[in-house]
Amino acid sequence: MRIVVTGGSGQLGSEVVRRVRELGHVAVPASRRWGVNVTTGQGLGAALTGADAVVHCASSPWRPRATDTGGTEQLLAAVAAMPRPAHVVHVSIVGCDANPYPYYRAKTAAEELVMAAAVPATVVRATQFHTLVAALARASTLGRAHLALDAAAQPVDVGWVARELVDHALGSPPAGAVRALDLAGPEVLTVSEAVSAVRDHDGRPRTRAVRMPTLGRTLRAFAQRSNLPGPGAVVGGPSFTDWLAGQPAPAGR
Repeated sequence: MRIVVTGGSGQLGSEVVRRVRELGHVAVPASRRWGVNVTTGQGLGAALTGADAVVHCASSPWRPRATDTGGTEQLLAAVAAMPRPAHVVHVSIVGCDANPYPYYRAKTAAEELVMAAAVPATVVRATQFHTLVAALARASTLGRAHLALDAAAQPVDVGWVARELVDHALGSPPAGAVRALDLAGPEVLTVSEAVSAVRDHDGRPRTRAVRMPTLGRTLRAFAQRSNLPGPGAVVGGPSFTDWLAGQPAPAGR
């Protein structure tokens, strides 16, 4: 099969490309590095020529309206114009529709575009990646203290998510747009637990927690743990603890 991967040079996209090729299929990475710009549609038509599926990984927390929402709109239009529309496997975030964080709002709007499109599509939500949780744990540390929000995460391994996405892309395309089961890792950690795990791994002394008030709708949504999956999620890959153990110190950088 021929599978196009938008955001093919990014953390998730590069793992998807590697997995597709590992299984003996043709992976076409599509990003500005290869002359494809999803925000404008430049190069999309050429990249999609002969494609059986598209794994849509292109995303930008800094420019979400242009990349995530606008880019998804451009991709869906290009796919709809194909003689035989490719199966779009769209990557999203668990709980994005329950949090007003601008990046999550853009992901929700992109999902709505996919679900309304007249092309075969599968929306796959995943929790935060291990690397992000490790980076946030470091960023929350100030000297011998860390900011502790009343929140938790169920981080997931990016390589495992890539394998699940490729399985969707290689499967039979749906008749229309569908939502797949959410993807999550096997371990739930509070902010303080994540900070302690990273500090231990890096060989640094533990820090004391300074409770951060849950001001505003975004922080309240995280405090309500809207970013955790429901009971029907597909759980797999190494836990955050096991992933950390396999990383050179400091992890996630």
